[in-house]
Amino acid sequence: MTLTELEEKVPALKEYTKTMPPEIRSRCTVRTHAAGSIIHQKDMELNYFGIVAAGENRVINEFENGNVYMIEGNKAIDFIGEVTILAGMPRTSVTIEAVTDNVVAYISRRDAQQWLSEDMNILRLTARHTAFKLYRSSYTNGAKLFYPPSYLLLDYLVRYGRQNGMESARPPKTITVGRTRQMLQEEIGVNVKTLNRTIRQLREEGFFDICKGKLSFTGEQYRAAMDWLESAKDK
Repeated sequence: MTLTELEEKVPALKEYTKTMPPEIRSRCTVRTHAAGSIIHQKDMELNYFGIVAAGENRVINEFENGNVYMIEGNKAIDFIGEVTILAGMPRTSVTIEAVTDNVVAYISRRDAQQWLSEDMNILRLTARHTAFKLYRSSYTNGAKLFYPPSYLLLDYLVRYGRQNGMESARPPKTITVGRTRQMLQEEIGVNVKTLNRTIRQLREEGFFDICKGKLSFTGEQYRAAMDWLESAKDK
């Protein structure tokens, strides 16, 4: 697939690529990363810049003791490698994993640096995305240290429901969280034993059901979780 073909499939991408210089466009390649695959690994040398046209990914930090901490989740349209390039660093600081299939338009790091230095539109879009991620993480940073596991899990479910249309004009009857227990553990920031105990407790209290091993909740359960979170904040 060419960049032009990708733009036809994802018209919103044109806002990001409309000012790409022709010579850089001619060298652009499109790649699909399958769900569950690693888009880039922590500490690898970064030689490219990517624009995610479709898909969802998550940013994680891997440690030498084997533990994994999820920093954030992102949906298209997004960037790959922008923080490393803007910071002027040679290597990546995080691992990015595809949650769903990711379709990414790639150019070389050298081309990206030239484009960013010459074009205000792509620099503005890249800076805005980076600032938004920083704002989002700053807003909730520290919650995992001071809230109990029940709060963290219900807060996660409410945010997941909101992102997947539970507050839209036509909300789905049920939403199933497409995450494994391992992924939930990493995203919420608790160990497996604590997560399983919390899931068992909250399921018994009626906040969600289990469907083929995945957490599933209705609009009524979603609202009950929101009410619980509000009352917990007042304590």
